[in-house]
Amino acid sequence: MSTSSNSRNIIIGIVVLVVLGAVGGFLYLNRPAAEEASLDNALTALDDEESTEDAASDDGAPQTESADAAGDGEATATAAEDDAGDALADASGTWQVDTTIGEFDFADATSTFAGFRVNEELSTVGQTEAVGRTPAVSGSLEINGTVLEAATIEADFAAIESDIPRRDNAMRNAMNVDENPIGTFELTSPVDFGEVPAEGTPIAFTASGDLTVNGMTNPVEVDMEAQVADGNIVVVGSTNVVFADYGIEAPQVGPVVSIEDNGTVEMQIWFTRA
Repeated sequence: MSTSSNSRNIIIGIVVLVVLGAVGGFLYLNRPAAEEASLDNALTALDDEESTEDAASDDGAPQTESADAAGDGEATATAAEDDAGDALADASGTWQVDTTIGEFDFADATSTFAGFRVNEELSTVGQTEAVGRTPAVSGSLEINGTVLEAATIEADFAAIESDIPRRDNAMRNAMNVDENPIGTFELTSPVDFGEVPAEGTPIAFTASGDLTVNGMTNPVEVDMEAQVADGNIVVVGSTNVVFADYGIEAPQVGPVVSIEDNGTVEMQIWFTRA
């Protein structure tokens, strides 16, 4: 082979490597930036439902109605509001995780989910944040007057998704989901709110409990916010964990240079009265 041919092949190889690197960087730079769990984000689920209902009403409802029918409708609405008010006056009872409220859009989820956030360094774009989430959440709260007496949350990490699908399997393997797919949080100390929160008024509190991941359990303090919304309760919370405490080794895949040995576990959960 001639010297010119060798030079041409080397140049082509360099061009291919540059293009592949650019494509890899593009994929990482343009992945969706997942919003952190937050009350504001979750509550947009109710706004979306109202908009959908209004649109359906505008499209399907008759344009005219009798005064009696209108009056009946107002009375029904008033009764529903009264019922909602009565329900919010006393939150006592069992509240179940509800996965039907909102939508699980990975980058902007308004629904129930649990997951993690961890800082990492990529050879393509430098420092960034890896996010994993599962919408497969179940559990319940037990409230007595103004006291949260018990809470158990279960998350199926076999259903966890990351912001980069090609790392999903590596992430599940690191969490050992084949043997221990279910992660749990169980409240270990009651929380007294002092009064039933008013509709639309957020409250902040710390929940002490046991967090179990990969079959290993450690005590944690979870910073939480909760709000009563349309007769439901929405809760968001987060806590920092060290992966080694749960037998998890951060996966090294693709252009990942390094991953921190700790991260944030977060949850965004809707509850409805059982």
